[in-house]
Amino acid sequence: MGPLKGYRIIEIAGLGPAPFAGMMLSDMGAEVLRIDRAGPPRQGPAQDPHFDVLARGRRSVAVDLKNPEGIETILKLLEQADGLIEGFRPGVMERLGLGPEECSARNAKLVYGRMTGWGQEGPLAEAAGHDINYIALTGALHGIGREGGKPVPPLNLVGDFGGGGMFLAFGMVCGMLEAAKSGQGQVVDAAMVDGASTLMGLIQGLFSEGNWVDQPASNMLDTATHYYDTYECADGKFVAVGAIEPKFYQILLEALELSDDPEMERQHDPAAWPSLKEKFTAAFLTRTRDEWCEVLEGSDACFAPVLSLAEVPEHHHMKARATMIKEGDLIQPAPAPRFSRTTAEIQGPPVEAGHHTSETLIDWGFEPEVVKRLLADKVIMQG
Repeated sequence: MGPLKGYRIIEIAGLGPAPFAGMMLSDMGAEVLRIDRAGPPRQGPAQDPHFDVLARGRRSVAVDLKNPEGIETILKLLEQADGLIEGFRPGVMERLGLGPEECSARNAKLVYGRMTGWGQEGPLAEAAGHDINYIALTGALHGIGREGGKPVPPLNLVGDFGGGGMFLAFGMVCGMLEAAKSGQGQVVDAAMVDGASTLMGLIQGLFSEGNWVDQPASNMLDTATHYYDTYECADGKFVAVGAIEPKFYQILLEALELSDDPEMERQHDPAAWPSLKEKFTAAFLTRTRDEWCEVLEGSDACFAPVLSLAEVPEHHHMKARATMIKEGDLIQPAPAPRFSRTTAEIQGPPVEAGHHTSETLIDWGFEPEVVKRLLADKVIMQG
C-alpha cells in the first residue's frame, strides 16, 4: 500500500481539480471517502461514471446536503478524518454548515483543503471561471501560441490539474504532516491563479532578468527556435525536438544531415532562427515519423514522436514502464510517482454515487440501525 496508508480524507464531490487531488491522494494509499449529493444518477454516455478516471480509488457515500441530518452525518465522519477537500466557490461550504469553523470544532486536527480558481479572497473571488480564465490571468496563456496566431489553451492541464489539483494534494500532505506535530489543523487555500503562477516561476525569473521577450513565439521554449519545436513528417505525422544543449544539438544536426551547414552554428542567434527552421522543416519532411523514430529515438538528440491518445499505450517505452493500464474498456494512467517500498496502487474502479453508502458508514462507526433509519428518511442514498 502507498505511503499515505492510514490517512483518512473526506472529499466533497465536485468537478475537475478537486477530484484530481482526491485521485492522487487515493493512489498514494489514503482512504479518500467521496461525499456525493443524493439524487438521480448522472445521465448520458459522456458522463458514464465507470469511465471517470478522476473518481477512481474511492468509496462513495450519497448524502442529502440540504437536510440538517445529512450535514450532521458528514460532521460525524469528519471527526475521524485527517483532512477534507472541497472545490466550491468561497462561501458555499459555510452556507451548507460545513465551513472550516464548524468542521474544526468537531476535529481540531482537521486539514481543510479548499480548491478554487481565483482564491478565497480578492476582487474576483466570487466570479465564475474555468481553467482558461485562470491561466489567462497568470501570463501562461499569453505565452502559448505561434507567431501571428491566437493564444492556444493547453487543454486544461495548466490551471485545473498542474496549478490546481496537484497543489491541493501537495498542500494537504504538507498540512497533515504539520498537524501530526502540532496537533492542530488549518485551512489550505489552493487557488489555480496561485499554482499556475508558481508554474510560471522560471519564465518570470527569465523575464525579470531581461532574458525573456514578453511576446509569444519569441523565445527558446515557445516555438521561436528551430531546435525546440514540432515538425511535420512525410506521412503527415509529427515529431518533437528539444536539442537545447550544444552536444545534443550536434547529434540532431548529424541525423538531419545538416552538420556541415555553417549557418547551423548560429543556434542561439534569434536573427537566424527563421531560416534555420525552414531547413529543419524541409529535412523532417524527407522521412515518415516512424522512419525518424528508427534514426533518432533513444539517442541524445532530445527527440520523441508526437503520439495520439490511441498510440500512447502501445509505445514500447510506455509499455515497458506500464505507464498506462487497461481495465476492461478503460485505459488510464498508472499511479505516479513511484516508490521503492510503499507501492502506490489504484484502490478500486470509479463507481456511481452512493455505491458504498451503507457499508462505509458502518465501517466508520455508525450503528447499523442508524444507517437503516437514515436510508429510510432519505438522508442518505444507496447507489
